[in-house]
This record gives sequence, C-alpha cells and structure tokens, in this order.
Amino acid sequence: MKKTSDTLILEEFLPFRLSRLSESISLKFAQHYKREYGMTRPEWRALAALGQLGTLTSTQICQHSNMHKTKVSRAVQSLSKRGWLIRKRDDSDRRVEYLQLSAIGLRRYSKLVELAQQFQNELLSTMSPSAISTVNKALLILENLELNKD
Repeated sequence: MKKTSDTLILEEFLPFRLSRLSESISLKFAQHYKREYGMTRPEWRALAALGQLGTLTSTQICQHSNMHKTKVSRAVQSLSKRGWLIRKRDDSDRRVEYLQLSAIGLRRYSKLVELAQQFQNELLSTMSPSAISTVNKALLILENLELNKD
C-alpha cells in the first residue's frame, strides 16, 4: 500500500504503538498475578496503589490508577471480601470511606512486589543500559507533556 499524507499508518502512529505495547505488557504481567492470586487488573492496580501510598479513598485510587470508579468499586469489594483491606468510614462525611491494606493484604502486596520486580527485570534484561536510559527519558518527556496539558 502506498503511503500518502492522507493515510494514517497505525503501525507508525506513536499513540497506537504505545497503547498496543502497554496492553501487551500489561496482559503478560497479568498472567503472573492471576495465576498466583486469581486477581484482575483493577484488583492488582488498587492493591498496588494502596501498598505504595497507604490509606486512600476509592476516588484517590481512581485518580492514581486512571481507572473508572466502577472498576475501582468492584476491585475494592473483591479485595475486602478476601480480607486484604480495611474499610473505615469518615466520621464527618459518611459518603467517604478510607481504605488501607490489612495484615494479609500487606503480605500479599509484598509477594506481588516481588513478582512485579522480577517481571520488570526480565523486560529490562532484553535492553542495554543505554536503551533503558533512552526509554526512561522518552517516557518522562511524554509523561510531562500529559501532566502539563491541563
């Protein structure tokens, strides 16, 4: 097919490439935590946010993970049923609920951190230190563009 100025070649379109790559890597990593703990991506992301940042509301998890509130709500419900988190209502505003990992949740999070680090190390082992540095710099530039758009 001849490339013209009015034809979009998706395989060369950076947003498409980044999205496809992100989805592929995310699905590959999901195999690990799904096999180990039967977790969904929203559950993993909620658990990771709470493990990293401590006590959060569902709204804060949504903002941090860029997930829709419905997905976060289902993930929180599931993690709560497993006994992996503690839910505490705000005394002054009963609509607000603070979430934090329970002792079991913290142990699971610790194991999942190990899985995540192993997975990342495997990915990075395919690249030279120079390539890793270049990718990190490029991601930082793109992330800063995204952060400054508002």
